[in-house]
This record gives sequence, C-alpha cells and structure tokens, in this order.
Amino acid sequence: MSDPAVHLLYIDDDAGLRRLVERTLGRTGYEVTPAESGAEGLVLAARKRFDIIAVDHHMPGMDGLATLAALRALPDCPPVVYVTGADDGRLAVAALKAGADDYVVKSVGEDFTDLLRSAFAQTLERGSLRKAKDAAEQQLRASNDRLASLLREVNHRVANNLQMAIAFIGMQAMLLPEGEARNALLATQHRIGAIAQVNRRLYATGDVQSVEMRDYLTGLAHDLTETWSTPQGPRKVIALADDISIQTDRAVTLGMIVCELAGNACKYAYGTHEPGEVRIVLRKADDDRLVLVVEDDGVGLTADSAAKGTGLGRRLVNALARGLGATPAVDPDHKGLRISLEFALKA
Repeated sequence: MSDPAVHLLYIDDDAGLRRLVERTLGRTGYEVTPAESGAEGLVLAARKRFDIIAVDHHMPGMDGLATLAALRALPDCPPVVYVTGADDGRLAVAALKAGADDYVVKSVGEDFTDLLRSAFAQTLERGSLRKAKDAAEQQLRASNDRLASLLREVNHRVANNLQMAIAFIGMQAMLLPEGEARNALLATQHRIGAIAQVNRRLYATGDVQSVEMRDYLTGLAHDLTETWSTPQGPRKVIALADDISIQTDRAVTLGMIVCELAGNACKYAYGTHEPGEVRIVLRKADDDRLVLVVEDDGVGLTADSAAKGTGLGRRLVNALARGLGATPAVDPDHKGLRISLEFALKA
C-alpha cells in the first residue's frame, strides 16, 4: 500500500513556478493546491486541511510576512515553509521569528523543487516528532495525575487509620486510673502521633522527601501540652527550631525521641500540683550536623534517684538515637534535666 499523499498549499503569484511545483511535486507523492495570492491562500487554508504550506514573500497586495501572520492566526495552522529571493537573508530570519518552520531560497528549475521537497520532508518529520513528544508528555502527565490521586487517597486512608488508633488508645487510657498503665497508653498514643504528624505534613506539602522541622516540632509540642496538662498541674511544652528540613525517616525518628523525652519531663520533672515548662530545641551545630535538646527546670537527676516508670521510654530513646548515630547526653550543670543529642543532618 502506497503512502498517503501529502497535501500542500503553495502560495505564489508566479504562475510558472506554481505550475512547476504542481507538476514536479505531484509526481513524488504531493497533492498540490496552488494559490496566486495571500488572500486566496488564506481562504483555501481556512476551508481545507493541508499538511504543509509554502508561502512566497514577494507578492502584490498581501506579501509573504502578512500572509504568514494571517495563517498563524488560523486554528491548528499546519507547518509553513517560507520562500525568499537569493538576496533576502534578513527576510528569512524575520519569517522564522514570525513563526515559519523553515525557509527555501528561490532558484530556477528543478533545483528549486528539490530544495522545496527536502524542506517539506524535514519540516514534516520535525512536526511528527513534536506531536509524538506532545502525546508522550500528555500521557506522562495523565499517569502522574493518576499516581498523585492514588497517593492522596493512600495518605488520606493512612491518616484516618492513624487518627482512629490514636483516638481508641486515648479512650482506653481515660478508662484507667492514673498510674503507669495509663501513662504507658498515653505514651503509645504520642508515638503514633509523631508518625501521624509526619504523614499529615507530607500530605499537606506534597514533599515526601523531607519534613520542615519547625512546624513539625511545634505541632508535637502542642499535642504534648494538651495531653499532660491538668488543671492542678499545667504543663507548657515549647518548641524552638532553626529553619531546618530533614529526611522523612529521620524526622519520624526524631519526633519519637522528642515524644519520649518531653513526655517523661511532663510526667516526672514536676510535682502533681505544680506547673512546669518543657523546652524542645533543635539547632544547627554546623552545616552538616544538628543538636536536639529537651530540657526542664524540675527536680532533675541525682546519683541516688530512683528510676521512675518502666524504663521502656529510656530504652526506646537509646535505640532510636543509635538509629541517628547519636548518644543521649545529660548536662550535669543544668538545674533540672537537660538531655541533648548531636547527629548528622543526613544519613
């Protein structure tokens, strides 16, 4: 089966060249429609679908540049090849800037039609490649949109499930009398909450690679304050952080460490009927390292201090800190308890 004919609109006021192009290119797979003026060419281009158009510059009335501009204003204009004289280099540049896809310098005889045919072939090939590229990009955008929609749905479901688990654990904790069992459930609630906060921020920002720590720690501090405060013994948890973003998995680890340290400070640093403040500080030690500090102004630790709680929180902090390549350090000179960790910004 032969290839379909290429539909060419050839606009030129030179009747001899129109006949030459129609006869010569007609033998090589082109269906040529001639037009003797820009106005006639515009009418034909608006009425019929062409694969490519050739426009001569020197025409009476509407010259080539004016015809080119009018063609480009038509919806879905095909590629246009501009035809200039031998000494019209500046016109060729002007035509390309005005939207022509290529240009051909007019000559005598079949050399001219050979040049036209070569320019048409290259122009049509470029157009075909552009269409293929546009179609591929459109498919990629559609695929990305589907994946983004799926990711939003997954994030939404994960967020709902985590929130449901937090609510159930909180309800269970409220059914228990005050003591270690209730505290253990509340601590578990905050561990899940640290993960839920990261998921919520990833969902809100669309950045799954990193977490902005100032807002993240502020959210954790608010949740800790709400959980551990009572009318008789209010707690105030404050988060102070430099403008830092860290990898998502390290942000989760850091959030869980903060929940353990700040939660223990809220529970044990102050008396049951005594107000108290807990501070969370995250700052840059240098360009590659960070320092986390959690401190209070409570009773502190002494050599003979009895262990409080089950010790699970302390073991969790040590294990999580190892994951960051850090070791918790206690400041012996601080009034109250100050625990710090220094670790690398990136794994």
